[in-house]
Amino acid sequence: MNLCMIALRKHVPTRMTLDEFLSWDPRDPTGRTWQLIDGEPVAMAPGSESHGALQNEIGRLLGNHLLEQRSACRVLTEPGIVPRVRANRNFRVPDLGVTCAPPTLDQMMPEPVLLIEILSPSNEAETWANIWAYTTIPSVAEILAVRSTRIEAELLRRDADGNWPKEPQIIGADGTLALRSIGFSVLLATLYRTTALAVI
Repeated sequence: MNLCMIALRKHVPTRMTLDEFLSWDPRDPTGRTWQLIDGEPVAMAPGSESHGALQNEIGRLLGNHLLEQRSACRVLTEPGIVPRVRANRNFRVPDLGVTCAPPTLDQMMPEPVLLIEILSPSNEAETWANIWAYTTIPSVAEILAVRSTRIEAELLRRDADGNWPKEPQIIGADGTLALRSIGFSVLLATLYRTTALAVI
């Protein structure tokens, strides 16, 4: 273990409140993003090439769609999200988020309507824990989980009564992804255009 990692480990507090986390400087030489999970600061692992390609392509497609629709909604990469449950001990970071609220200077995304996570085998359980935490946020209408190792996605959509389904909708490689919260629809395989999984 190098000296930088030893120094970083000594510097990371074991428990923090949200306010302490937001004012905390991790002094992390790797530049990693950090989350606060039930009061514990946790560094996010760097994503794979497929993860980065999906994140960029989805953000581009959604951003272009919102621009064409002249929508006031915006796409943000790795926005700060505070779940409703244990709000003082949590600051989660999805891969992408969409909000229709005006821009702010805050570290947290205001009133997200759509949140997107890209699933990797190494952290799938942790990512799903984040996803279920997002369901506690009243403004969130849809949550999309996109797999990075095969062309498949899972979509959670809040119903008219404000309830979430027990299980997500599975969208296969030949399926169409429809995000009603922003009026967006596309063949799922289109998201994978710049990955090694692209359908030729």
